[in-house]
Amino acid sequence: MNSPLAQSSLRHQKFRTIIIDDEEHIRDSLRKLIGKHCPQIHVIGEACSVSQAEAFIRQNEPDLLLLDVQLEDGSGFDLLQKFDSPGFKVIFITAHNEFAIKAFRVSAVDFLLKPINQEELCQAINRAQQMIHQEMQIRLEALDSHVKHGENTRKKIVIKTTENIHLIEISSITHCQSDTVYTTIYTTGDEAILSSKPIKDYDEMLVAFGFFRVHRSFLINLAHIRRFEKREGGVVILTNGFEIPVASRKREEFISLLNNLAQ
Repeated sequence: MNSPLAQSSLRHQKFRTIIIDDEEHIRDSLRKLIGKHCPQIHVIGEACSVSQAEAFIRQNEPDLLLLDVQLEDGSGFDLLQKFDSPGFKVIFITAHNEFAIKAFRVSAVDFLLKPINQEELCQAINRAQQMIHQEMQIRLEALDSHVKHGENTRKKIVIKTTENIHLIEISSITHCQSDTVYTTIYTTGDEAILSSKPIKDYDEMLVAFGFFRVHRSFLINLAHIRRFEKREGGVVILTNGFEIPVASRKREEFISLLNNLAQ
């Protein structure tokens, strides 16, 4: 990434973390260790069960999970299976070392044994931070390149609905909005096309063409940003007048991207 300002913003970003363990004293211990030794981590919540953790993750979209294997109503592996393309990293913290191989098969950053060792915890969190940071840099560099060079010009995608097959120029798409399993695609021609595909499919499809997921429900075309307003946590105003909220976990990354595009 060429922008020193963007690099600095990412380095100082706090990573939103959820502690998931069925033992309250373990959650308390982790929170205290993180508060004392890991200033780059912001603990946004705790959970003691699969169902509670799933709901909290879907609502808050964390960057990192500190996850026990055995929970009140299942296992940490049961929880991970509920997410097809998780946007978070996982550090397992458990008393059961027999699950280590399985943990790394699901791409865990690390596998720590209880009782929690402060140094090992800090090292694992640093590794997770580096991985998240590198992925952000790659994503921002790709977006920067495509937006600056206009590589979405005249390229088209096919959008199938119940009644029609639409052939839409990518450059004409202003944003996509999720409605559970459906996605509405908005264009500069004031079209609103309802697709049966989830928004994550469009995120994967369009990220290489200068689109950015500012919120779990919104994917925007960076070429159609009119301005960013810092009110209410952050709102993007698009060229068609739509106001799109920016999720708190995406705010720093989005601002870094805007700063880089201005260079």
